[in-house]
Amino acid sequence: MDVTSRAGGTVAPGGRTAPVVGARAGSADPLTPYLEADFPWYGLDEGWTGRRWPFPVGAGRAGQGAGTDYGSLGHGDEPARPYGSREAGRFAVVVTVARRPGRRSADNTGTLEATSASSAAWLAGSGLIATVPPGQLDRSLRQDWLDQQTGLAWDLADDLEGPGWSALTLPVNGLPQPFRYRESEYGWVLAGEAPGVLLGAYGRGISAYGIGFGVVPDLTAYNGR
Repeated sequence: MDVTSRAGGTVAPGGRTAPVVGARAGSADPLTPYLEADFPWYGLDEGWTGRRWPFPVGAGRAGQGAGTDYGSLGHGDEPARPYGSREAGRFAVVVTVARRPGRRSADNTGTLEATSASSAAWLAGSGLIATVPPGQLDRSLRQDWLDQQTGLAWDLADDLEGPGWSALTLPVNGLPQPFRYRESEYGWVLAGEAPGVLLGAYGRGISAYGIGFGVVPDLTAYNGR
């Protein structure tokens, strides 16, 4: 299962890194790397009429364009930092992961496995966990909690056919598509496939049973307004 952190570093079983949430990539237009990517982006379909916003993309290799491996498009309330409580708003985030074969790592020191639905499940699961660390814990205990929960998310993502997941069919570009789905006290996570890409999603306060996905025809809709 090959995934990368939003900071650009490779995530491995021994060094899991939770995705950054609620962050803007400096003063640059955050949509630019989305426009330069070599695969289609997915978000909630036209049934969603609320706010849309982008996360910074994730790159597993040097450079722009084909170097972009995944990105996340948010819908609803944007999770903010610093984290204060488990009541962090109502949102759904769609994670699009490029289909990549096995390849050399960005620093040319190792080999990355091909991306899979498990990659999308890991990014979605760790993304959800990153939005809800318990605010009453001090910094060291919060990090321990994050490490524990992201480790669990990794293990679950590697076993999509296991008892931790159930089947859920949702529309993708208007056609029914099977997904693997799970709920927790923090929200829900799902993962599957779509034409040209792998899809993950996570959310809270918005029912996963009532959403649909579609190729984003105009990325300027994700201007954060």
